[in-house]
Amino acid sequence: MFPWPPPPFQQRWPWIGPDLQTVRDTLCRDPLPTERGQPWTVAIPSGTSPSSSSATSSATSCASGLLLLDDHPPLPEPRGWVLLVHGLGGSSDRPGIRRLAQALLAARFGVWRLNLRGAGAGRSLAPGTYAAACNADLLPVLAAARQRAAGLPLLGVGLSLGGTVLLNAVLAQADGLDGLACVSSPLDLAACSARIDAPRNRLYQRVLLGGLIRQTLADRQTQLGPDALRSIRTIRQFDAALTAPRWGYRSVDHYYEQASPLLPLGRGVSLPPILLLHARDDPWVPAAAVLALQERSPAGVEFLLSPQGGHNGFHAPADRSAAARQALAGRPSWADRAVVGWLARRSGG
Repeated sequence: MFPWPPPPFQQRWPWIGPDLQTVRDTLCRDPLPTERGQPWTVAIPSGTSPSSSSATSSATSCASGLLLLDDHPPLPEPRGWVLLVHGLGGSSDRPGIRRLAQALLAARFGVWRLNLRGAGAGRSLAPGTYAAACNADLLPVLAAARQRAAGLPLLGVGLSLGGTVLLNAVLAQADGLDGLACVSSPLDLAACSARIDAPRNRLYQRVLLGGLIRQTLADRQTQLGPDALRSIRTIRQFDAALTAPRWGYRSVDHYYEQASPLLPLGRGVSLPPILLLHARDDPWVPAAAVLALQERSPAGVEFLLSPQGGHNGFHAPADRSAAARQALAGRPSWADRAVVGWLARRSGG
């Protein structure tokens, strides 16, 4: 349906520049079909920290499962299944996730849209917040998805932090997926945290942090009081106070070091085929880590780098083309089309 490799990315008016590309999906909603995803739940273990098998983590001790939504293609049997994972502050019902799911369905893939811990409609099943490396949650999902795929290819797509989550999962279990595409995904968490903390990104940080704090207050899963939570001003402070201790890390620096997939990817470990799609002008996630990894040319990793596109933006003139509209009665982005084309090649079509 969509070619691989895709034509070079071009910005679509009026979404010119990295910030307008980034916020376009927040400001404008594309026409999408009525939600028809069928829910299913994957049980996850309790009482085990994702970073240490002997530690206890409050993030998992009360958990029972993660919620996925099953989108079946119109044909009886799909060409393969795609596990689709949202980014920080997202969920299975975010417009960008649903738009990509529709493009995948039009290409005859089945789609499972995962809600990470505390996200969307799955909050009641697994309270707390997820981390860039949350394998105690993700590995049971991969195992259940593999069984449910019943021999068909099992592929993954992660948007932003969702790609980092999936990268860390396949670093722990290489046969968990048959291929993985990551869009605007952080490889170096410390650099990403510093970028979000930059003065130009204060509004972005305020929005992201506000959602995390509201969720934490609602879950009541922390020893920090409301005043202490509301005094947190940066993502790094949130990770130091909550994410790192919840997931068994000694400190925020230990968390950023251990949960960043840049160094493991550069060591040439055996992994499924991986696509890293990134914009050099991404205002949230510096492209430097992707460029550094590209210089090492790790086996099995493909790179699609665009000078422009923002963070998970990539809104191009071709989004409004007749082919795109016919594909899903919507407007798949350039990145959506690139991911579908790459996955179609991986599944033999």
